[in-house]
Parts: sequence; C-alpha cells; structure tokens
Amino acid sequence: MSVDIKEALDLDIVEKYLRYVGVDVAAPLSARLISGGKSNLTFGVTDGAHRWVVRRPPVGPILPGTHSMAREYRVMGGLRDSRVPVPRMVALCQDLSYLGVEFYVMEELEGRVIRTRADSASLAPPTRRELGRELVDVLAALHDLEPGQFGLGDLGRPDGYLERQLSRWTAQLAEVQTREFEHVDVIARVLSETRPRHPGASLVHGDYRLDNVILAKGDGIRIAGVLDWEMATLGDPLADLGTLLMFWDEPGQRFNPITDGLMALEGFPNRDDVIEQYVSSRGLQLDNLDWYLVFSEFKLAVILEQINARHRRGETMGHGFDGLDQMVSHLFDSARERIARSRMLRQGQSG
Repeated sequence: MSVDIKEALDLDIVEKYLRYVGVDVAAPLSARLISGGKSNLTFGVTDGAHRWVVRRPPVGPILPGTHSMAREYRVMGGLRDSRVPVPRMVALCQDLSYLGVEFYVMEELEGRVIRTRADSASLAPPTRRELGRELVDVLAALHDLEPGQFGLGDLGRPDGYLERQLSRWTAQLAEVQTREFEHVDVIARVLSETRPRHPGASLVHGDYRLDNVILAKGDGIRIAGVLDWEMATLGDPLADLGTLLMFWDEPGQRFNPITDGLMALEGFPNRDDVIEQYVSSRGLQLDNLDWYLVFSEFKLAVILEQINARHRRGETMGHGFDGLDQMVSHLFDSARERIARSRMLRQGQSG
C-alpha cells in the first residue's frame, strides 16, 4: 500500500499537539507508514530519542459511526493492567482543528508483526505451533475478563448483539452497494433465520487475527500487544472466534483474501485444534460455529465493499485497491459454499 505520509499526517501539527499535552519532544519528528490505506492509517513516529505510533482514520469521507479513534484509545487504556497485553496510551486528540480528524498517540512496542506468508515461513514449525496456541490463549483471556473491572462495562449493549450486528452490516451493504452479488440475499436470510442463542457477553475485539498482534522480542513466543480495537464492543465472544477461524488459513483450502495463506504452513494448529483449545479453556459447548464463520465472511465482505465504494468514488488515497472487487465476491461465494456444506445452516434455506 502506497500512502503519501505528508498528506495524511502533518508532523508539525502532531509535534505541536504532543507538546500541548506535555509530552517531551526532543527534535523534529519523522514518520513511516506501518499499515493502512484501506482502513485506519498507522504511522511510526520518532524524534530520534522516543518512538510513538500515531493512528488516524483513512483519508476521505467515512461512514458515520466508523473508524472511532476514541473507542480504540479507551479500550486499550482500560486494558492496560489486564491479562490482555496492549501498548501504553499517550494522548487522544478529538480537537479537529489539529488534523481535521481524531487521532491518538501510543508508545511503540518493540517486537514483530507477522503480516505475510514469508514472515510466517521464517519461523520454525515448533515456533508456529507455539504462536498459534498463544494467539488462542490471549483471545480466551480477553473473553474471560470482567469488562466492568476495567472501566468498560458500558462499552456496548450485549443484549441483541448478533441481531444488531446483522442488521447493521446488511444496512451498510445496501447503502454502498453499486453492483449485484449473486448470493447476498440468501446469506443474509440464512443468518437471520438460524441466529444462535446468545452464550453470554464479553469484551469483543471485532478483528482478532495474527497480523493484529505484536510478538515480543527475545526467545520464546509471547504476544506483547493486541492492536486495532476500532470494532471493540460488548457482545458475543464467539463472533471473535469465528473471525479468528475465518482468517486461519489451512493447506488445501481456499485462502481468505486478506491473509492469503498466512497460517497455512506446517506447525500451526489446524482449526479443529483451535476450537478444542478455546472451548477447553473457557469450558464451553459449541453447536453452531458455522453461523459465526459465515457471519464473519459476510461482515468482512461488507467492510471491503465499503472501501471499494469509496475507491470507486475517488475518495481513497494511494494504491492497492484494484483487487477489492474480487475479494468481496470471493467472500460472498465462500459464505454461500459454507452454508451449503453445513447441516445446521441448510435448514435456513428455501432451496
């Protein structure tokens, strides 16, 4: 992804804001793009003596209620002393006279993000297995937290979570959709007719996957920080498990278009192992996990179509958007195929 840093992040203004909130800035700032372009933008910023991360929404118009910097900042600030590792928050700017958008600053964690298949391939198979198990352990720890103990008890309304989520993403697709998708109506209807009973509320990350965590430096595998909390809320924890499994690519199967085989390598546990570990850790019984996998694919397809619609209107910055059409179609096709394979979801079909 190519992004014009000068257009997206005015470093003189960021320096001015940091000084305003009492942060000691030793010299003029420099920045590098860490990730983003299709969604929120993340920059590594340094004055030569200190290292921070600045996160802001994508450039261009965005839908109301999306890309909340304040939500991410609040959640990570609340979890600072929990069993879920997060970076230390520095400052949140909600004064639009600075950058024109909200942004926040946090300390940069030392470590490594596994973003590509080449990154995964650089790890030995035993290390991959350890990493896979650590990823599941942290997710289970998140779901076992009592949100009220960390000032997050009012982050969302867990009652009716799945119903609201399905309504939200269906409505957002209708708002941005500029082309017909063959299976959307069937997918939405099956999800509505086979919606699971709520298993109890927890703090939900919303986009939990391997490339949204930082691995600590040093020997062994330990997650130093969980990132990208923009969709965090109180809701059904199995939605997070479904998301993780959707991104958990396996050899011989169609890869998710985002992760593209990131974990389809020797050593990583398979999906059945992930489910067994999570269920055992939390003492659960699962009877409709296919629903969560289909919903995760549907949700991701809508998110990508939102970005695609912005790109078609010329409202995105940089390159790397040309494959979104195929990604969205791939996800809807995969969701429809999963419905056809699932005994429990087929009962929601009318033929």
